[in-house]
This record gives sequence, C-alpha cells and structure tokens, in this order.
Amino acid sequence: MLAAAHDSITAGQFAWAVVVTVFACVPLGVSMWAFLDAARRPQWAWALSSHRQVVWMVAIPFGVLTVVGGLVISLWYLLRVRPVVAAAERGDIH
Repeated sequence: MLAAAHDSITAGQFAWAVVVTVFACVPLGVSMWAFLDAARRPQWAWALSSHRQVVWMVAIPFGVLTVVGGLVISLWYLLRVRPVVAAAERGDIH
C-alpha cells in the first residue's frame, strides 16, 4: 500500500530516528570490537600478560545480554586489559 502524502516524515523526525538508532547501536558495536580484539590476540600474549583470554571471551558476550553491563565490560577490556595484552604481544613485559 502506498503512503499518503500526509503520512510523510519531516527531516527532523528522520534525523532523530538516525540519532536514536546510532545511540542504540553503540553498545553492540563496542562489544563486538572488544570481542573480536580479544579473539585475535595470540594465546601466548595472554599468558604473558597474566590475563585469561577465555574469561574475557565469555564475559564480553555475556555482558551483551544486559546493554549497560556489556558496555562496561567491553570498555574495561578495551581500556585496561587490551593495552596490557598488546604490550605483551609487542614484547614489552614488566
């Protein structure tokens, strides 16, 4: 069925819909980034960093079940754990 002329949306309504959609997708995008980054790091780098890959590979998808939890877990991984594992991967071991 074709939409009538009075059923059209304004540019403001369209922009608001785009903003809401992007805002809703941010937690999922951050969680996907964290999960894929954790998956691509070699096991030996995880062992040298004293963090456990399997814990993060389970925690990140589990956190996605609660949007806020997924965002918090993923940001913790990206800001605190990832730099340590990446440093171990580069050979920078403290």
